[in-house]
Amino acid sequence: MNKSNPLLTAYRVLAYVTGVGLLLLCASCIAWYGFGVGQVAVAVVGTIHGWAFMAYAVVAFTLGNKLGWPMGKMAWVILAGTIPTCSFIVERKVMAGIRAQLAEDEAKALVSA
Repeated sequence: MNKSNPLLTAYRVLAYVTGVGLLLLCASCIAWYGFGVGQVAVAVVGTIHGWAFMAYAVVAFTLGNKLGWPMGKMAWVILAGTIPTCSFIVERKVMAGIRAQLAEDEAKALVSA
């Protein structure tokens, strides 16, 4: 898989959208439950985050299948979208792993050429 793969781009974008949406949802919930304001924000942000998370889960599962990840890694990557800020951290780790794999594949190609 190369770095310009549309599936990889979708994963990265959805990881950030899901992470930001979850942070906004947490802030909205604090405003609503803590201060009695922001009920509409919770409904709107919650809906957007929910749809974004479902798309993130599908894309992360598809990416994991294409890369041959074990089920535990796929589960961790998907669950990262449910823990505030975790999707950002996991996205960085996934990208570092993919970059390392790409570098390894390029080195193998140079040696065999």
